[in-house]
Amino acid sequence: MGLSSTQLWLVLGFSAQALFSARFLVQWLASERAGKSVMPVTFWYFSIAGAVLLLAYALHRRDPVFSLGQGAGLAVYLRNLYLIRRQAKRNPPPEQPLS
Repeated sequence: MGLSSTQLWLVLGFSAQALFSARFLVQWLASERAGKSVMPVTFWYFSIAGAVLLLAYALHRRDPVFSLGQGAGLAVYLRNLYLIRRQAKRNPPPEQPLS
């Protein structure tokens, strides 16, 4: 017996929220490893994945407040990744000699 459409949307919504929340775990672990507060690139990928799925869920629910919040957040997350990539192109890491 399969899941109903409503149940599938709930699974998607809860999965999206778990993915979105996992970004804080990623940030915390990276900061602990570095011994200082850092924002790893992976944080932004989790943010984007979670926001896209939560936005889909919000649109399905026809919730304009939730949709606007996730859409605006998604723009910020994408912009941060763009800025990180642009900076990496300007300052590539030094090449390592072959051993």
